[in-house]
Amino acid sequence: MAPKHPFILFFTGLLLSISFAFGQQGGKQQWHYTLSFDPAAKNVHVSLTLAGSLPDPLVFRMAAWTPGYYQLMNYAKNLSGFNAADERGASLTWEQPGADAWKVNTGGKKSITLQYDIKAPRNFVAGNFLDAEHGFLSPAGIFLYLPERIKQPVTVTIKQPEGWSDIATGMDHLAADPNTLTAPDFDILFDSPILLGKLETLPGFRIKGIPHNFIAYKAGDFDRAQFMADLRKILEAGIAVIGDIPYKHYTFVAIGPGGGGIEHLNSAAISFNGTGLNTPAGRLKLYSFLAHEYFHHYNVKRIRPIELGPFDYQKENRTESLWVSEGLSVYYEYIMLRRAGLSTADEFTNQLRTNLLAYETKPGRLYQSVTQASWETWSDGPFGRTGDAVNKTISYYDKGPVLGLMLDLKIRHETNNKRSLDDVMRAVYQQYYRKLKRGFTPAEFRRQCEKAAGVPLTDFFEYVTTVKEIDYHTYFAYAGLAIDDAWKEQPAAAEKTRSFTITPLLAPDALQKAIYQSVFGGGN
Repeated sequence: MAPKHPFILFFTGLLLSISFAFGQQGGKQQWHYTLSFDPAAKNVHVSLTLAGSLPDPLVFRMAAWTPGYYQLMNYAKNLSGFNAADERGASLTWEQPGADAWKVNTGGKKSITLQYDIKAPRNFVAGNFLDAEHGFLSPAGIFLYLPERIKQPVTVTIKQPEGWSDIATGMDHLAADPNTLTAPDFDILFDSPILLGKLETLPGFRIKGIPHNFIAYKAGDFDRAQFMADLRKILEAGIAVIGDIPYKHYTFVAIGPGGGGIEHLNSAAISFNGTGLNTPAGRLKLYSFLAHEYFHHYNVKRIRPIELGPFDYQKENRTESLWVSEGLSVYYEYIMLRRAGLSTADEFTNQLRTNLLAYETKPGRLYQSVTQASWETWSDGPFGRTGDAVNKTISYYDKGPVLGLMLDLKIRHETNNKRSLDDVMRAVYQQYYRKLKRGFTPAEFRRQCEKAAGVPLTDFFEYVTTVKEIDYHTYFAYAGLAIDDAWKEQPAAAEKTRSFTITPLLAPDALQKAIYQSVFGGGN
């Protein structure tokens, strides 16, 4: 459609001219980082050499957050010792116009080198950490970049301390130098954590010819062969949901005792202590955790809200759809374990009941919808605020998987168990990731759900966007289940409570039995 105002034509032309001029000004560049380490001081020394057509000045930035962890990290506070020089080693003038910005006057030089140190004190999957035996790097908090050159290819050479020998990352290694990593752009670089030191590579496996690896620091005492056999089953169950493997290799980067887990396009950074595998409860918890982080390579990295990419690394990237990205991933971690034969129907039911109880026993359910919880996660945190006099927040990790079960059961009920939430996930993957190469909007996700169900889902989506009390009875009955959500007096209790006990109906019909078997029986 043609613009209706001549100013729009002028403005559009001006933008094109600026873009062309910038492309000419920026030209081709080569970026190469070299990392060296001082474990005793917990310092990572970074050297960045740029060569090619370099504008004057250049304003380098440090990312404020890392994808997968929706909190501002203030990485720039850990940077010190910055300096800049030309190809002859002569100092270049620079200034710091902001806490996370470094402006370098290149003076028309064809090559410059930046030097700086990063303090690495935090043993966390979104942090940077060094000790005498190993290091973990969250690249968004290591590598200065130019926002206008986000698609710039880079190489990274790692000079490990004496005695360290291994590197675990999702990035590719140069064939001629295994200590040099390559990334086609900064999005991939920031999405590829790096684990260093004396590491253990567990026996890997291939699925459809694609290698899957598990590389760990201080993995613990457990049956490695059994663990890897079980892990393969979990991954195969996740792959079967979507029916496509979009990466050429995948690596679990196990950082040892630490904190959390973060998903990436072809890797997952996870805290890991395999000793937990030696009890049934510990095994179920750890397998669920691994299934969750793995399924994220589909659901959030590729099946993603439209706000989550291309990223703005300088500020919050807010979305209302983390109930899909995180909540449905919790639901699918339970599904994957059940379909892999690594959990029972009762364990699956109890996992969902735990989420349901966590949601229903928080007063925040009366104040905050799950879409609001998603939007406010940057301030409230992923599990809602704590310590409030009256807590008015919830967690999409709690309500999200319950909504996932309800949506799955609703679609199955309306289609005589011929379609399910799996069909929605596959359709969104194919339409928006594969075909349109972008994320989905909330309206688009809803349309895919309604298309799969064949009916409007107005009542269900009210539970997503409002604080309306949930009618569990109707949805659970689709699978032949009853739920006790009545308020009851409890001995020695100051208030009435609800148990949310889930039990089979006395006389389920054929469709209810089929849906139950498909969901809780380990089918699909």
